[in-house]
Amino acid sequence: MFRTALRNVLAHKARLLMTVLAVMLGVAFVSGTLVFTNTISDAYQKSSAKGFDQVDVAVQPKYQDSEGDKVGKLSDLTQGVLDKAAKVPGAASATGVVSGFTAVAGKDGKLVGGDWQSNGGNYWGTKDARYPLVSGHAPHGAGEVLLDSKTAKRAGYQVGDTVRLSVNGPVLTPTLAGIFTTDDGNVSAGGSLALFDTPTAQKLFGKKGTYDEIDVKAAPGTSQTALKAELDKALPSRLVENTTGRTLADGQAQQIANSMSGLKQALLVFAGIALFVGTFIIANTFTMLVAQRTRELALLRAVGASRRQVTRSVLIEAFAVGAVAGVAGLAAGIGIGAGLRSLLGSFGASVPDGPLVISPGTVVAALAVGVLVTMLAAWLPARRAAKIPPVAAMSSVHAKATTKSLVLRNTLGALFAAAGVAVVLAATSMNADSAQGPMGIGAVLLIIGVFILTPLLSRPLIAAAAPVLRAFGVSGKLARQNSVRNPRRTAATASALMIGLTLITGMTVMAGSLQTAIDKMASSSLRADYVVSMTNGDPLSPDVAKKIAATDGVTDSSPLRRAVSRIDGSNEVLTGVNGSAIGALTHLEMEQGTFEVGGSRVTVDEGTAKSHGWKAGSVFTVRYEDGKRQKLTVAGVYKGNEMFKEILVDNKALTPHLPHPSDSDVMVKTAGGASSATKDKLVKALDSNPAIRIQDKQDISNAIAKIFTTMLNMLYGLLGMAVIVAVLGVINTLAMSVFERAQEIGMLRAIGLDRKAVKRMVRLESLVISLFGGVLGIGLGVFFGWAAGQLLGTKMPTYELVLPWGRMAVFLLLAGTVGVLAALWPARRAARLNMLAAIKAE
Repeated sequence: MFRTALRNVLAHKARLLMTVLAVMLGVAFVSGTLVFTNTISDAYQKSSAKGFDQVDVAVQPKYQDSEGDKVGKLSDLTQGVLDKAAKVPGAASATGVVSGFTAVAGKDGKLVGGDWQSNGGNYWGTKDARYPLVSGHAPHGAGEVLLDSKTAKRAGYQVGDTVRLSVNGPVLTPTLAGIFTTDDGNVSAGGSLALFDTPTAQKLFGKKGTYDEIDVKAAPGTSQTALKAELDKALPSRLVENTTGRTLADGQAQQIANSMSGLKQALLVFAGIALFVGTFIIANTFTMLVAQRTRELALLRAVGASRRQVTRSVLIEAFAVGAVAGVAGLAAGIGIGAGLRSLLGSFGASVPDGPLVISPGTVVAALAVGVLVTMLAAWLPARRAAKIPPVAAMSSVHAKATTKSLVLRNTLGALFAAAGVAVVLAATSMNADSAQGPMGIGAVLLIIGVFILTPLLSRPLIAAAAPVLRAFGVSGKLARQNSVRNPRRTAATASALMIGLTLITGMTVMAGSLQTAIDKMASSSLRADYVVSMTNGDPLSPDVAKKIAATDGVTDSSPLRRAVSRIDGSNEVLTGVNGSAIGALTHLEMEQGTFEVGGSRVTVDEGTAKSHGWKAGSVFTVRYEDGKRQKLTVAGVYKGNEMFKEILVDNKALTPHLPHPSDSDVMVKTAGGASSATKDKLVKALDSNPAIRIQDKQDISNAIAKIFTTMLNMLYGLLGMAVIVAVLGVINTLAMSVFERAQEIGMLRAIGLDRKAVKRMVRLESLVISLFGGVLGIGLGVFFGWAAGQLLGTKMPTYELVLPWGRMAVFLLLAGTVGVLAALWPARRAARLNMLAAIKAE
């Protein structure tokens, strides 16, 4: 039986080719993901480990938990703590570390490095072992700065040049005192690093007289563990936490691995979708092969082969196909992994140098996935093969499904689909956080139910295309009949395409609806013409708001100054605003009272008011960050949204209690409204700062739309693999169907059907099957998009379902195009059949 199985593989290698390709693509996706993420993770881990070479023990501040009315905060690492750390037995030196966001502009005025990778820090003394100087000297005073060599090269700066940079708003123009090298992972990833002398860095980053961390270097002969023990004795454990450099390196490596894990899981999900779609092709292929070999298998039973042996022979064929696909997929995956790494460079992202990582786990996973997926998909056809009675050898007619089996299948499918719809509908009425699990379960049940019912659905839906197909004469009539001749085969072929289009349509519906909701929110809650903020989301210096208020044409402006406070024993966020201007800058829907912010009167969002039992006129006591208390009165309660959902307090009341005031955004209203000329005035008022963005309502919407568009395009690209696999399935089904119907096609040719008509028949059959899958996929996608939107609507009042009719039409056109392209080779093959040889064929 083993030899028989291998001979069957060789005998049907052409028919199994598409199956091999489908499995190979899925395996290549899996192995490519593993190679890519392992390579990037390994490179970053090795690069980050170098950054801890100068750290034997790190002294870090501890978070002081909130107690009663006390606001929690980090402890301060003062100069006194540093001096104590430097004097402990076994310490060779202690370095104070200060860091924060620092945007560097190139000579063209544009930001160098990514928004989140633009960092700054302090250079310790005249020679800092962490940052070896390539040229120049250590920085002295606020007028000098150092840049890493990669940033200096990208920006075209040389020692002695004036550098434009920004820390939290105002533009600084220090002289480039020197250039250094670093193993900093952010710099390796394409970011920038600027260094100031310690006093300047402390002042710029709001850490005057304190440090973010103290790095202690051990004396020769002292281990990291021994040094940590000495520091534990010398420094108060309630204020600081001491960690060895090795532990920090391991933690950083784990953090990198965890961050890559999310990307790996996301990519593997799409690989799983491609493999899942591939199972339809495999099952379809082996079902057709078994059907075509009815006589052969029945004769094997007649001469003594047991059912188990027949099942085993089909599974051996599947194992051989899976092994070949696994090996080919692994080779292709290695190439994909290497290509993705190179692709990052072409997009401007730098990756630390390192070898391509092909772990034993990747090899095992690739081969296991290829073999297991193929064998699991072939198991049901193998069981069917084993059930063929020996008497079937006397007939060439394959046993059709009985009425009982069809009733059982349709009943089971209806139950699954009904359960899926019921669970999804129930989930839409649940809390958004707790509904995700039930929603996912319901979606899976519904997809399974629709898949089981697809043979039943195929007849009426394909029949609906009959009037269009009549226009193509005999070819159209034959195409319709061929499409419904074997409903199970048609269903399996269409379902592969249905899965991909369901996901694509669902995500498109959600993205379009979310974008519309955000546009409404911006237009309904904002009266301001512009919102000013840092490009990376960090706080703005209060000087920015002052400069904007003094700009010609600005009628109203208000910084948003957020701070944590203690109210009734819990932390609450206060948002400071200019009470006299906020009414002209926002439009918030009031639930109770009046919109009033000034003195001790505040306006509260409905969520916070409900949690504390407040209403208009309620009085409560707040404890600010500096420990002082104040009684505040609720003037009104407004309906919160994603832009505003905190307690609004007048800045005149809040700012005196903040040790380091800073603003998240500044809202601006101008006399002439939003225009390019007005925006230019604001840009000039802020010294053309590359770290600050000035957005009007349309800019905010466009920025959000860009995020959605980028995500959608990435998802389309990833789901494209599943669509390609589905195309292979259509090609495979049609090609095998042509082979199966060779005698019939030969007879049609003999009685007058010409080659063009035969090609047209096969193409129309493929088109009908693909459009059938497309209609099902788009219908399910709209339903899932609506259901997910119901959950989002509970958190976003402006959310409403928006159906992207244009895109759905494109998706249906895509399904039709898939059908036409997939039929090119099978149609050509059918047309070129020798009619006499085909009529003789068995």
